[in-house]
Amino acid sequence: MRLLHRADNAAGVSIQPDKNPTTLEKQPQSPPKSAQGGPDGKPSRQGTAAGWQRKRGHRVLRALLHYGGSALALVLLFRFLPGRQVLHALAKLPAGLWVAVVAGYLATHLLGVGKWRLMVNTAGAGLNYLQAARCYFAGLFGTLFLPSLIGGDLVRAALAMRYGKSKAGVLLGSFLDRMIDFTALVLVAATGALLAPTALERESRRVFLWVGAAVIAGLALVAVAATLVSFRRLSFRMRRRAVNLRRAARSMVQRPRVALAALSIAVVSQLSFICLSIALADACGLRLVFRAWLFAWPIAKLSAAIPVTQGGIGIREAALAGLLVPFGAPPTLTVAAGLAWEAVAISGALIGGVFALAVRKRAS
Repeated sequence: MRLLHRADNAAGVSIQPDKNPTTLEKQPQSPPKSAQGGPDGKPSRQGTAAGWQRKRGHRVLRALLHYGGSALALVLLFRFLPGRQVLHALAKLPAGLWVAVVAGYLATHLLGVGKWRLMVNTAGAGLNYLQAARCYFAGLFGTLFLPSLIGGDLVRAALAMRYGKSKAGVLLGSFLDRMIDFTALVLVAATGALLAPTALERESRRVFLWVGAAVIAGLALVAVAATLVSFRRLSFRMRRRAVNLRRAARSMVQRPRVALAALSIAVVSQLSFICLSIALADACGLRLVFRAWLFAWPIAKLSAAIPVTQGGIGIREAALAGLLVPFGAPPTLTVAAGLAWEAVAISGALIGGVFALAVRKRAS
């Protein structure tokens, strides 16, 4: 036997005992290739495509809901208001005035470009004026397709990250820029609230109590949400981003004059928008005291930040009509002036989108 075993080894043949196939253990079957990932553990192309399709479906559904919300708000407005009177008031607008208001609207947004660039560059973004203008007007164009006013801020920040030296600086500067805009609106509305009650009766002054209570409740909710956030539960990646934001915030704190200058520009911009809106309202036949617009217009614009309609269309007009009723403004004329302003804003956004596309190569 030893001789046979040596001969087999010399010939390179190994003799193994036969195994009964019935005693073999069943090996687990591998899942089909379509359900497996790639050789490096990453999802397959089919899984990635399915994920993109689901995300795209969610985005389309959200867009339809927001457009549907705006359409529903406008339908309700025309349901309870005589639509012919609203259209008749809009027909009074001269074409030359509308073009002049659009030009003034875009000129005021140029101030917004300088303010936003001042904030992000102070935080370390390092954008030149053409890059800042392209990002800003691309965000203005994005408000036509994204919910509320904040959707355009996301487009602006995402595009600025391609040009900026510091992504944290872009994010922090954009956030502070929007907070400064909200602060300017609150200041203008507070000034109007102090001046407007002198033109109202006692019963009509209750609207100020309700608005004040709503503002206090909103601030309380923001404060509670800020205290409940625990940064220890964040991932390491999010903590690192928080550190970058903290560094950018320190650079902002060291320059308080920048924030004051930005706030001044924001107040001037909002007053300019109010004056342009008053010009449209006068052409529609709605004539009110200036302090009434100081109170109602900023609050109506703040209501447009609620992400339930497309760009705040419908919500802004309803809020403006309700706020100006105590001052004796007919709702039909108020809605007509609001729709005229919406037409100006949409035209300005379209022009801003064309500008952002035209300077794409020069800004890079």
